[in-house]
Amino acid sequence: MSRHLFCFGLGYSARVLARRLLAEGWTVSGTVQDPARNPADGITLHAYSGAAPLPETVFDGVTHVLSSVPPAREGGDTDTEQDGGDPVLRHHAALLRQKLHDGSLQWAGYLSTTGVYGDHGGNWVDEDTPIDPDLPRSARRARAEAAWLALGGPVHAFRLAGIYGPGRSALDSMRSGTARRVIKPGQVFCRIHVDDIAAVVRASLLQPNPGRIYNVCDDEPAPPQDVIAHAATLLGLPVPPDLPIEQAALSPMAASFYADNRRVRNTRIKQELGVTLTHPTYRHGLETQLAGQSRAAE
Repeated sequence: MSRHLFCFGLGYSARVLARRLLAEGWTVSGTVQDPARNPADGITLHAYSGAAPLPETVFDGVTHVLSSVPPAREGGDTDTEQDGGDPVLRHHAALLRQKLHDGSLQWAGYLSTTGVYGDHGGNWVDEDTPIDPDLPRSARRARAEAAWLALGGPVHAFRLAGIYGPGRSALDSMRSGTARRVIKPGQVFCRIHVDDIAAVVRASLLQPNPGRIYNVCDDEPAPPQDVIAHAATLLGLPVPPDLPIEQAALSPMAASFYADNRRVRNTRIKQELGVTLTHPTYRHGLETQLAGQSRAAE
């Protein structure tokens, strides 16, 4: 049986999944803002800005849909702008609902964020913890996530922790000289390697559980300064000095990440989807990335 994944928003995470599925014989298509500037071998690309719906023929033969498109902000790019809703559902909700309920669409997934839980003072949360987003962007995500699940049928939400991987890690910020060890006592962040996001979503594609929500994070919430220190050690570079958060002069966006403090459980992806994380801790993820870069340079 032909399997065809359509991705709204072929960004960093979705492309890793797409490459994996292409190697397994799937057909993959999806959207980018400008296909000419975002080539993707083996993937059919469609331009989509959110301003108008895609032609219905784009979805002919599509069996699975994934969206990583963030909810819109009306009027500008600041975090306080009015919620503009989900730009995918604004134009395609009726079509997606029809296809989910007539069976032609066998699976749909929405990439959300663990930010929907809000601040828990460093305590643990899981998928049964009531969400309580306290940042505007997290509240927008929560509403978009709920709108996707409200379509009914085999729809799934994936609450992603902070994403890292090649080109987007503490190794890269150390090499570029932009890494800082901002210290806020008691603060931890959860994170997930992009390869493990692909593994979790792929596992769900193969065993749909309608309406299910999954936390996608690794096994070890950790202070951000520890990640930077480990990356510096791996590269043989000096560890950046401690910088108290009161002296860091963070941008409003950067400061907002420190407003929430929680530890996120990932038990469900292991027990229900059978996922074994390739990178269960940031140490393993960074070490593997560096080893891969060293082999590529040989």
